[in-house]
Amino acid sequence: MRIIVSYLILFSLFHQTSLIKANELESNQTKKIIFVVSNAHFYGNSKINAANHFAEIVLAYDEFKKAGYKIDFVSPKGGAVPLGYIQTANPLIKKYLYDCEFLSKLKNREKPSVINPVGYIAIYYVGGGAAMFGVPDNKEIQKIAQVIYEQQNGIISAVCHGTAGLVNITTSDGKYLVSGKKVNGFPDLFEDMKAQYYQEFPFSIEQKIIERGGEFPHSKNGWDNYTITDGRLITGQDPTAAATVAKKVIEALELNKNK
Repeated sequence: MRIIVSYLILFSLFHQTSLIKANELESNQTKKIIFVVSNAHFYGNSKINAANHFAEIVLAYDEFKKAGYKIDFVSPKGGAVPLGYIQTANPLIKKYLYDCEFLSKLKNREKPSVINPVGYIAIYYVGGGAAMFGVPDNKEIQKIAQVIYEQQNGIISAVCHGTAGLVNITTSDGKYLVSGKKVNGFPDLFEDMKAQYYQEFPFSIEQKIIERGGEFPHSKNGWDNYTITDGRLITGQDPTAAATVAKKVIEALELNKNK
């Protein structure tokens, strides 16, 4: 009798432990966000150095991490990516420059082909000049975003030149994701269109969004934390909006979870 009781107690404890682990696993699986970065070291075919905007990575990463989200990175080719626009006077940016775990993640990027999009509930496109190359025309990354948006009921977000990654994403009905939506990114107003770097751009973000049927409202002042939320599409104009975009993604995810 004692043996039976002991067995039942052990079975109950094992069952409870299994449930806790299962719940923890489910929670971890549903709290994953993927950052999209570019492998481009140069603007197009030029010798002008291009990079991913470090602050746009760090400011958003920090917000998601504080909220308990796990962040992974993907780039078109995988592996290391170029980083730039690094302002060491900013304490938070300086902190992540010495964060070995964070830097290791950035160094060892996954290729899109090994990413299971079902494991993520949001995608965040990082800006910087490099974002204009390799990312917008990558069909595998587009598919990841489509699955997150449609199957996971997740959020698609971008900041600054990261919005270039949104222009070719379609929904399963073949329509462009941005069609009929308000979308933001780095506007033509602040581009130096006569400069060599701009001549290398494959397209204007603003003009391409409009061409795809989207609206492109933006701040004429610039660098003023301008962001737009249109349903489950959240975008920011320039690096000052990175943290706010992340906060709005978190808010939207919480609303989705409570529905």
